Formats: sequence, C-alpha cells, structure tokens
Amino acid sequence: MRPVPAVALLALSLALAACNAERTAEAGVDAAADAIEAIEPGTEPPGAAPAIPASGDSRMDGYGTLDFGMTAEEARADWNGNPLEAAGAVADPMACHLLVPTGQDHDGGPAFMFEDDLLVRYSVESDAITAPGGGRVGMDEAALEGLYGKRLQVAPHKYVEGAKVLMSPEDAGTVPSRLFFELGADGRVSSWRVGLPPQIGYVEGCG
Repeated sequence: MRPVPAVALLALSLALAACNAERTAEAGVDAAADAIEAIEPGTEPPGAAPAIPASGDSRMDGYGTLDFGMTAEEARADWNGNPLEAAGAVADPMACHLLVPTGQDHDGGPAFMFEDDLLVRYSVESDAITAPGGGRVGMDEAALEGLYGKRLQVAPHKYVEGAKVLMSPEDAGTVPSRLFFELGADGRVSSWRVGLPPQIGYVEGCG
C-alpha cells in the first residue's frame, strides 16, 4: 500500500475538523432551544375542555328545541312548550331581556336571555331540571366534583358573603359556551346557567 501524501492527510484532517465543529454548533443550538423552552414553555392557548354531555333538554349549545344564536322570533316559532313571553317590559328588543314559557315562574326556569336579538344564555333555579353533565339545584360542591371532576373553577360570589360560583372552562362542543353553578352560603347550588361569553358572566342577569 502506498503511503498517503501529507497534503492529502492535512486536507482530510481539516475536513473532519470542520464537520465536527458543525455538529457541535448544531448540538449547541438544540441545547439552547431546549433550555429556552424549559424556561419559557410554549404559549399556545390551551385547548377547550372536553364537551360536557347533554342531560335531557339541557345542552351546552342550547336548550330543548332552541339553539344559541337563534333570534327571538325563531325561538318563539321553534319552542315546543307554552308560548314564550317577555319576563317584564322590553323597551328595546335588541337590549338584554328574558323570555320565559307562559305561566311559568321565571325564577324557576328555564329563562332564556337574548341580547342583540340572539339567544345567548339560559338559567335555571329549579331542582326539577338537570344541568348538562348531571348537576342540579340543591347539590353541594362535593357532589358536583363527583360529576365534573376538577373541571369546575371556584370563585367567590360577587354579592353574597360565603357564597361561591363554580365555572366550567369553554366547552369543546359546537359553541364556546360555559356552565356556571351558583352556591349559596349553605354550600348548596341555588341556580345554574349555560351561556356564551360575555353574557354567561352577567351576575345581575339583564339587570
């Protein structure tokens, strides 16, 4: 075997050194990126929570024959119970107002909230109607946790001392609705509602 010329050996050594330097640089870049990700994790918004299943007429995208986004006229036409009537005087049909079935005490529910002439929320204060996922008026926080796990976030009530509100994140169903339970100072559900933001957060309703 003929000896390799010194010039060829030198060229080979330089090429290998350059290749190793490139690999070292790439490894350094990858390590730096991993370190930055560990310090500043990705800021992609979290996905919506798994859809809460319907319970009877109560759904995360509406109630019974009504769907969120319907106009008041469409809701009156599609409702299959007692005719819907305004719960109080309505000076401006585009302003926030409630429609309830005729002859019903609207405090019991369901009461349907419209704003900009669109159905955006419904609320219930009766233990005869089950919320999506199984919650009911009269349940305590432990019972709700048994149904919804850790899905519900807890916040103090805006007005009632010792009361609280349990809120689901935006639903991953057909609309980004949320489910709110209001618990009184006795620790039991006094009402619940399903609706779209921002109306789901109206503590005073249309007041």
